[in-house]
Amino acid sequence: MNQSTTDRRSIPVADELDSEVVAFRQQFDGRSALDELIREGARKMLQAAIDAEVEAFLLEHHHRRDDQGRRLVIKNGTLPAREILTGAGPIEVQQGRVRDNTRDPEQRVQFSPSVLPAYLRKTEAIEDLIPWLYLKGVSTNDFTEALQAIVGERAKGLSANVIVRLKEQWSTEYETWSRRDLTGKQYVYVWADGIHVKVRLEDDANKKQCILVLIGATPEGKKELIAVLDGYRESEQSWSELLLDLKQRGLETPPKIAIGDGALGFWAALRKIFPTTKEQRCWVHKTANVLNSMPKSVQPKAKADLHEIYLAETKKDDLTALAFFLEKYEVKYSKACDCLRKDRDELLAFYDFPAEHWGHLRTTNPIESTFATIRLRHRKTKGNGTRRTSLAMMFKLAQSAAKRWRRLSGHEKIAFILQGKTFHDGIMQEENAA
Repeated sequence: MNQSTTDRRSIPVADELDSEVVAFRQQFDGRSALDELIREGARKMLQAAIDAEVEAFLLEHHHRRDDQGRRLVIKNGTLPAREILTGAGPIEVQQGRVRDNTRDPEQRVQFSPSVLPAYLRKTEAIEDLIPWLYLKGVSTNDFTEALQAIVGERAKGLSANVIVRLKEQWSTEYETWSRRDLTGKQYVYVWADGIHVKVRLEDDANKKQCILVLIGATPEGKKELIAVLDGYRESEQSWSELLLDLKQRGLETPPKIAIGDGALGFWAALRKIFPTTKEQRCWVHKTANVLNSMPKSVQPKAKADLHEIYLAETKKDDLTALAFFLEKYEVKYSKACDCLRKDRDELLAFYDFPAEHWGHLRTTNPIESTFATIRLRHRKTKGNGTRRTSLAMMFKLAQSAAKRWRRLSGHEKIAFILQGKTFHDGIMQEENAA
């Protein structure tokens, strides 16, 4: 017998519900007065939008008349009511029936409201729930039960089979996106990182996959996903292939600064392909690496001392705090100090950029926070099925996260960077204005 490792008891099943689960479900099925008010308001707005489209369509064709001067395009009752599954719950609406009485069938017009496409039974918010559940680690076989537990019996149409089609669709979307034209694009800042994942259905050589991720900031201060590509560990060859592919597709202008951890592969590739780009080491990665070389009893104090370094207001104060750290811990923890000392200049590159951007430039947080979800799924499912699925999932995760990405703080300062202005300790130098 094929036994699933998923604990199905965590998902309510219709014919196994106990009294507590029934009571919990009734909180939502019964709906509070506020829920009903919100749903009724949503229904009225949707119905008003549909009615307005019907009237606009009739007005657009009011000039079409027969020999007796009667309108050919008229409203003739209503279609049967339709129930739409939305984030606010099921909403019932009706669409006016529009008839064109033109004798010639080829000259007749048909009405279809844009707000309520034909055959629509659920909104995009509900459609988005499916990939969200999948990416959160819900097994494909548990989808029917999980969806019914969340939105009730009306979710039976959202079966687990949808996931099979979705994964293929995601892969197709990713492949199209990864070949898009980048001519004219420019990214002022880029964040680079490698996400290590496990692929179950691959040969032994490819089971441990490294997904290379590149996110950029546009001249308008908006973050964009630039590339997602699988590679061999974080090797120079893999990163070189990624960067060269970007150039081949039209990304000619080098970034002003790149932010990443200490993986040598990325920096070696960057120096060859975009040699003018400055390098900024991620302080979160560096802090973790330094603390890993120290006993746990010392780590809290050492971590606070490291914060004093990269949070200093000036580069001079930063260097002073760094020298103090080395003097304080050198004797007992030389390995930790060597780790900090070797990338000193690259750790302080952010001081040559606007102070408003420092919080963005000191770490690879845009990547870390975006792809934390996929690490969670990997822990729950013990890895993805194939490398193709891994790439598609990373792409869809980034697409979902991008909806919540905010502009860089002080994004208006990017214009000065592009103009060639220089910054010292985060302040623009006026003498360069001449």
